[in-house]
Amino acid sequence: MIRLGLPVTAAVVLLDQLTKWLARGALWQPPRRIEVLSFFDLTPVENRGISFGLLQSDSGVGIWLIAGFSLVVAAGLGYWLSRVRRIWPALALSLVIGGALGNVIDRIRLGWVIDFLDFHVSGYHWPAFNVADSAIAVGVGILIIDALLRPEKKPR
Repeated sequence: MIRLGLPVTAAVVLLDQLTKWLARGALWQPPRRIEVLSFFDLTPVENRGISFGLLQSDSGVGIWLIAGFSLVVAAGLGYWLSRVRRIWPALALSLVIGGALGNVIDRIRLGWVIDFLDFHVSGYHWPAFNVADSAIAVGVGILIIDALLRPEKKPR
C-alpha cells in the first residue's frame, strides 16, 4: 500500500503548507482575524506546543525534542504503512504521517506551528488548528473505525 500512501502523504504535506503560506500572508502582517461564518474565523495562532497548545516550549531544545519525537512517530507509522495490506488503514496512516510531517516542517522552519482555523460557539472556542491537524484527526478516526468494524479472523 506504499503506492497509495506516498501520494496521499505528499498531498497532505503540500496542502498543509500551501494553506499555511496563504494564512500567514493574510493573517499575520498585520495580525488580524477574518470572520468567515458566525461560528468560524481565520485567526493567527503561533502554536509552540503540541496538540491543542499543550506543552508550550519556546526553548530550542523543546522545539527539537517535539520535532524529533514527531519524526520518530512518523517513521514508525511509515513502517506500519509498508506492512499494511488494506486500503483504509493505509489511507489513515498516510493522513497521520502527512499531518505530522507538515507540522514538523513548521516547527523546524519557524520554531512554532501555524494554526489558523478557529471554530467557536457562544464564546467557547475549540483550539485553533490547521490542515495537518485535521489530517491527523481524520486518520486516527479512520484507524479506530477500521479496528472496530473489521471482522475478526477466527483462529483455525
